[in-house]
Amino acid sequence: MVSSSSPQQKILVTGGAGFIGTHTVVQLLHDGFHVSIIDNFDNSCMEAVDRVREVVGPHLSKNLQFTQGDLRNKDDLEEIFSKTKFDAVIHFAGLKAVGESVANPRRYFDFNLVGTINLYQAMAKYNVKKMVFSSSATVYGQPQKIPCVEDFDLQAMNPYGRTKLFLEEIARDIQKAEPEWKIILLRYFNPVGAHESGKLGEDPRGIPNNLMPYIQQVAVGRLPELNVYGHDYPTRDGSAIRDYIHVMDLADGHIAALRKLFTTENIGCTAYNLGTGRGTSVLEMVTAFEKASGKKIPVKLCPRRPGDATEVYASTEKAEKELSWKAKYGVEEMCRGQWNWAKNNPWGYSGKP
Repeated sequence: MVSSSSPQQKILVTGGAGFIGTHTVVQLLHDGFHVSIIDNFDNSCMEAVDRVREVVGPHLSKNLQFTQGDLRNKDDLEEIFSKTKFDAVIHFAGLKAVGESVANPRRYFDFNLVGTINLYQAMAKYNVKKMVFSSSATVYGQPQKIPCVEDFDLQAMNPYGRTKLFLEEIARDIQKAEPEWKIILLRYFNPVGAHESGKLGEDPRGIPNNLMPYIQQVAVGRLPELNVYGHDYPTRDGSAIRDYIHVMDLADGHIAALRKLFTTENIGCTAYNLGTGRGTSVLEMVTAFEKASGKKIPVKLCPRRPGDATEVYASTEKAEKELSWKAKYGVEEMCRGQWNWAKNNPWGYSGKP
């Protein structure tokens, strides 16, 4: 791929050892960027960073720095910003489990809000005023109509979603007060799949909160069955419908957003949906995974979870038009990639039960 970024551009990636972070870092390095990761390993590990180096090879690995640090600790931020002059920040770091956020909202406010506010302070101090921010489709709540369009009224249904909503508002306020800031808010739908090498993938701690890592743990025998929450929704098969997007498409969406920050003057603070624009039901996803893996996935139908919406999928026109980005992969490739990762790494990065 011919790079249109200048080779000097230095990008700070917060939470870069996580699922979406690692895949995005791989694409950034392939595109000629210098990357510094900061991660506190709350839901990730050093092995993931080592695998990124393995995937990109020794030549590109020279352009990757890693710091173990926590955005809630201002000294950690001071340390990293004082050493390197960054051109932009991609901000992934944060907690993302809906159920956990309902049970423990304070933990979410601490990680997601306090961490991000500290990050803005450090960016302002060191005059780094370009950010790509990980937002989420949860800011749409239970939308009145679908697909979700970026200018819909926002209304989160749970504490996790509210942290993303608050952080979008904070971004808009900062940019309004200080117009030299350029911030792109990326509202992800449901990221799944894995890098084609089978070396990188999603490896959550404890019982997974998201569908695909849960399915893959059943497929490799780590969990006995898949709990499907809600089978009486007014949908084609009674299960909830989501817009699943391949993690490599998502990674490419971040590069497209970064290019937009570097090449466009008056971006202000703008939101883009990153999804496929198609809804797939939970049970359809199970069937697709069974086909990709050749494994039967035992399913247990459970009551709906509080805070879950019936059907959510993206309108992707704005990203297609303004970022020249469009998802390339379908459900089959997502499931194939996920299974390739799972069978090569049945116990995730740790390699053992």
